[in-house]
Amino acid sequence: MSNLTSDVEKHTALYEAAFNSGDADAVNAMYTDEAVAVWEPGKPLSGEERKNAVKEFLANKPKMRAKPRQTFVTGDTALLIVDWSIATVDADGAPELLTGVGVDVLRLGEDGNWRYAIDDPYGEQE
Repeated sequence: MSNLTSDVEKHTALYEAAFNSGDADAVNAMYTDEAVAVWEPGKPLSGEERKNAVKEFLANKPKMRAKPRQTFVTGDTALLIVDWSIATVDADGAPELLTGVGVDVLRLGEDGNWRYAIDDPYGEQE
């Protein structure tokens, strides 16, 4: 099953499944080529740096739960507000639970599928 979708309402669930599978290529396919991710507040990543960060993070086999709170669509652009949590381990190997409210901008590609253009999981922080 492809992790890409033309139904913006299904995007988050497919991202969660790809993430939880540990398949960095599947996760990275869900982003536009020029996508920006802000996984650490104030430190946006794009290009190969963003792709490598996904591979590195998934190496610890984290597990995500994500639920869209709000979805807004206009033309080829969508805004998703998403409640999420990730069970992982910290630098010392101790269990760690990360949580946040993501603010994500998706773009509809020429192939009819939605992809992240901006992924800011800590969007509610100042």
